[in-house]
Order: sequence, then structure tokens, then C-alpha cells
Amino acid sequence: MNAVEIRDLTVAYDENPVLWDVDLDIPMSTLFAIIGPNGAGKSTLIKAALDLIPRAAGTVRILGKPYREVRKKVGYVPQRGSVDWDFPTDALDVVLMGTYGRLGWIRKPGRAEHELAMHCLETVGMADFAHRQISQLSGGQQQRVFLARALAQEAELYFMDEPFAGVDATTERAIIDVLRELRAKGKTVVAVHHDLESAPTYFDRVALLNVRMIATGDFETAFTQENLVKTYGGRIAVLAK
Repeated sequence: MNAVEIRDLTVAYDENPVLWDVDLDIPMSTLFAIIGPNGAGKSTLIKAALDLIPRAAGTVRILGKPYREVRKKVGYVPQRGSVDWDFPTDALDVVLMGTYGRLGWIRKPGRAEHELAMHCLETVGMADFAHRQISQLSGGQQQRVFLARALAQEAELYFMDEPFAGVDATTERAIIDVLRELRAKGKTVVAVHHDLESAPTYFDRVALLNVRMIATGDFETAFTQENLVKTYGGRIAVLAK
């Protein structure tokens, strides 16, 4: 069973296709990168898979089932720029939100949930900032907190939208270490990624997307100069070697 199976996915805004007839299989226990230029539909692909936006056509199966049936097994880290960081809450409370899927909205997090949240903050190097207001954190620290929230979900599959965007080198190393630990535990991570140079080092497999699926597979076969030029239309700074 694949972690994600997408068939004939089309998404349109005001009748303009953002994704067109996309097929994609993502194996289990894989670090998987979705790569393409701005406006290629990368974030749209994740949102459509998670039922956050409507699909014009196509089917998506997550862990072999429709997303609504397995949502508790799926974690999501959105783009940092899409979050209201001025909301008056601290880092620990943000991470505790990751436990709500198991608790529901009536039960309050107890000792076990607080211990889990602190463990997740420690995992991403943010335990000392547990009671810091999120608005007072740097961009890299905020990204780590959102990663900790996803870890608190204890999911089988994680979708991450630009997890390395705007973070410093130390945070980037910390994030990739966490992702590799998740893979070692049999988890699957699907991430929108923008850095062509680091992609083959960070990820196992790749999808090259520009509205349509250009290529997908392992880096040796999919991440070729020919496919990258097709994806970026010649507007490319780093090509596969």
C-alpha cells in the first residue's frame, strides 16, 4: 500500500486550472519532495489531498482510504506565512493543539498530553521556549514549534509546505534530522521544497510539478536536467549534475 495515491487530480480557480490531470504515488516510509516553480500548484496539491480546497476532478487516497477516514493519522505543517503569529498563545499551547485530534474538543489536555508536548518541543530544540509567546519567536523558532505540533499528532503521514523556507542553517539541520528520525520509525513525509541543490540530499524521491506532473520517482531517474528544464521552462539556476 502506498501512503498517498492520487489519480487524475484537477484543481481550478475561476475556471483556470492550477493542477491538471495529476497522477502521483508516494510509497510508505519515504521522505518525498514536491518541487516546481512558483505557481506550479505545489501547495494546492497538498491542500487538495487534505480536503482543504475542492477538487474539480480526480481521487485521492491516503493510507488506502479517503482522507476523512484517516485524518487522525495525518499531520500537516502549513507555510509559516499563512499563520497568524500575533495570536496570543505560547509555544506549549500551540504544540498541545496537536493532541486535540485524539482528545476531541471537549476533553482538556492532561498530564500525558503536556508531557508529550514538552517531549516534542525538546525534540526540535525548543523546550526552553515552551512559555514564550509565539510572536516573540524568530522565524526559525516558529517553524520548529509548528513541526513540534505535528509531531504531537503522532501521525503516520506528514504533509509539510515549505518546512525549510526562511529558516537559518541550524534550524534547517534540526528539521532534516527530525524528518530522518520519522522515516526511521516508518513514517512518511511529503514536503514542498524549493532548493534544488539540497533536495537529493534531504529526500528519497521527488515529484517535479508545473500544473501537470512532469516526472516522479527516485532522483536518479526523475531529477534529470531534461526534466528540470521542462519543469522550470529554462528559468533554472541549479541543474542536476
